[in-house]
Order: sequence, then structure tokens, then C-alpha cells
Amino acid sequence: MHSGFLTNKEDKVMKTKQSILVVDDDAAHRIMLKKLIGSWGYDISEADDGSVAVNEVQKRAFDLILMDIRMLNVSGIEALEQIKVINPAIPVIIMTAYASVETAVQALKKGAYDYLTKPLDFDELKIAIARATEHTRLKKENEYLKERLGEGFDRRSVIGQSPAMVKLLDTVSQVAPTEATILITGESGTGKEMIANAVHYNSSRAGAPFIKINCAALTETLLESELFGHEKGAFTGADRRREGKFRQADGGSIFLDEVSEMSPSMQVKLLRVLQEREITRVGGSEVLKINVRVIAASNKDLKKEMEKGTFREDLFYRLSVVVLQMPPLRERKEDIPLLAQHFLELFAERNSKNIKGFTPQAMEKLLRYAWPGNVRELMNAVERAIVLSRTEYLDADELSLLMADDAVDEKITKRSLPENIPLEEMERRTILEALNATGGNKSEAARRLGITRKTLRSKLEKYEGAG
Repeated sequence: MHSGFLTNKEDKVMKTKQSILVVDDDAAHRIMLKKLIGSWGYDISEADDGSVAVNEVQKRAFDLILMDIRMLNVSGIEALEQIKVINPAIPVIIMTAYASVETAVQALKKGAYDYLTKPLDFDELKIAIARATEHTRLKKENEYLKERLGEGFDRRSVIGQSPAMVKLLDTVSQVAPTEATILITGESGTGKEMIANAVHYNSSRAGAPFIKINCAALTETLLESELFGHEKGAFTGADRRREGKFRQADGGSIFLDEVSEMSPSMQVKLLRVLQEREITRVGGSEVLKINVRVIAASNKDLKKEMEKGTFREDLFYRLSVVVLQMPPLRERKEDIPLLAQHFLELFAERNSKNIKGFTPQAMEKLLRYAWPGNVRELMNAVERAIVLSRTEYLDADELSLLMADDAVDEKITKRSLPENIPLEEMERRTILEALNATGGNKSEAARRLGITRKTLRSKLEKYEGAG
């Protein structure tokens, strides 16, 4: 491991006591195991039945479960099946006084990590526990390092040298180590999730979960269940208790993308989470404390949404302790050649194409284009051009296949603004021109305009109502 890759604080997180849940309805045997295994340096919890074990797993991610196979109410096999649904990553070692090949095979088929027979051989037990917990530790560390390497952030890993990006990254480096709630604003496709990654992976929470959810992708009912979890029977299809994203992110961060799309009632519930740092599952009454940093993002101007009454003022001020504004690509033209070359190398390798760069004419075209879909549109354009290209250098003609509406885009961006036309009317005309350029394809029009399809639909409904 590269020296200094983990900070002292992160290294300490890796070396915390590993937790073991001992499950046995024989109280004397359970107490003996707790004392013995605890003396080996593990943090021990107890459960006297499979049902209790399942409940404990819903509350906490143990590093190992040591469980008897025969219990009065819920057997070890039944509990094993349920635990593997809740958290399949936890290794389970089964104990039994009824040694048989059939039982062992059954337990292993259900996902047991190992199998021990009673009376236990303590040396064998110690080795089995050490092997299982080491497996868990390495898995956690590998996932952690993979996240840091894959999504980790420093100035060299974010492509951009324009003044706007340099200023933004300076602010990110200042606020990431704090506990402040962050609001990231900017048009669709500008890279708001990349900046959210940067905030989390450069904070003291970097070794804990980073959970992401798109608030616009779910109905109000589904979003509430996803965020807060639900109790068994809370609604049709809720056949078991389920933990929500806030509980999954406990100790880490949660990224709420397109937070402006939350309904008024969900806004109230999110406000409570930010104020009280607690949640209640759908259909439940138990109040659960959480320790989560909230990072939110919106492609809408939330101050304007507040003025319209669609976004709560008190929630806005709770979310916007620090605001990070992502510049649109048209305002950071200096970064287009760097980004384009990065995407070219990425997708050429991925598609096994020997493509080295862009012709001067192609680069001129990229720099001239308005990029309403921002960095995401640039990435998609380069990827598609690479798939279609048969040459070593992408030229302007190949890019024109993707941007056949250049004339329309240039007309929109270069024309002089008519006098005495309200901004709303200009917006309506631009949207209609985008629809015309895409042959009525609403998804493509929304992408080019840098808005969501839902936003485009609502604006069209408003125009129809006004017409």
C-alpha cells in the first residue's frame, strides 16, 4: 500500500474491534462463548434465537455471526436465509451438535461461510473465526480502496483548468473536511455528482458508505420508502422490514440528486431529518437516530422555486449551508479540449479502437458548439463518434452526424435578442425549436436543453394551458 494513502484517522477505522454476534438458545453455552471469544479481542453481542439474530442484523452490520443450527423458535438455517437477504456480506459460521453431511451441505448451500460441530474444538473455533473475520476485513478494505481509487478526488483527477473550475475546486478543498450540509447547483450534465464524490471522499467520512438517490426518478411513496425504509406490512408488497437509504448511509454521506423534485410533504420530512437527525420507517413508530452528512443537488434555481412556492424556504436554508455552483460547459470552453481528449482515450480503449485524437476542424466544431447538455453531452458525442469512426483522427464530418442541428444551435446562441419579448416567451420559443430540431423527441430535446424530461413536460403543459 502506498505510504500515506490512508490518513491516521482512516487507518484507525480499519483497525477497530471486529464485531461478532453469538446466537444460541443454550444460555450457558452462549455465555461461555461470549467470554472466550471476547478474550480473543472481539466485540461480542448475543442473541438467544434466530428471530432475535435477524432483528439484530437489521440494526447493525456485524463482521461475523456464530450461530447454533437447532433453536426452539427460528432455526439457524431459517435465520441464515433471512440474514443473507438483509446483508449477504456477513459471514455466518453454523454450530451443531448433530453432525451430518446432509446438514453441513444444506447450511453451506444456504450461504454459510463455515460449519463447526459441538462440542467445539476451541483451537478450530479460533482459526475459523480468524479466517472469517479476516475475509470480512479484507473485503471491506478492498471495497474502500476501490472506491477511493475509482471515485476518489484530487485536483489531478478532475479535468479542468478554467478559472471557474479552479475557483470551485478551491472551495471544495475547504468544505470537504467539514460537516457542513452541501448544496450543489448547476445545469444538467455539468458534473454535480462528481463534485459530490469529491466532498465525500475527502471528508472524515470517506471510509463509511456514500449512498446516492435520484429524487426525480421515484414517486413520492417510493421515495419515502427508499429514504426512510418501511416496516413489514406497511403497504402491499412490503413482505419484510427494509432499511432505507438514510440508515444505510449511517456514519457516511447521502447524495440527494434533483432534490427540487421532492413533493411538499417529502420536503417537510427531509427538513425534520436535517433538524432532528432522526427518521421513522414508513408504517412504523420507532424513532431512529442517524449520523449522516447530506449533500444535495439541483439543476433548478431553488431561490426561484421558493418564490414560486414549490420549494420550502426553511428547507433551502438548511440545505444551503455551503453552495457549490457548477459552471456550464459553455462558460469553461478552455476545458473542452482536455475533456474531449480524455473521453476519446477512455472510449477508444473501451471499444478497442485505434483513435489518436481530433482534426483541427473537429476541435473547432467542438469549441463552437453551444453544449446545452454540458459535459454529459460532450462525453456522449465523443463516445458515439468513436463507435462510428474508421479513421485515426475524428473529423468534423463524423461529429456532424451527432450535431446535425448545429445550425439551429448556432442560430439560438448567436442571434441577436429581439426587443420587448418576455423571458418566458423566449424560453417557450427555444423549447419549441429544440423539439422541432429533434423531430418531437422529448427525451432528446430535454437532454439538449439541459433539463429533465419531467421539467420539459411540465413546461409544455403550462404552455398548452396558457394557449
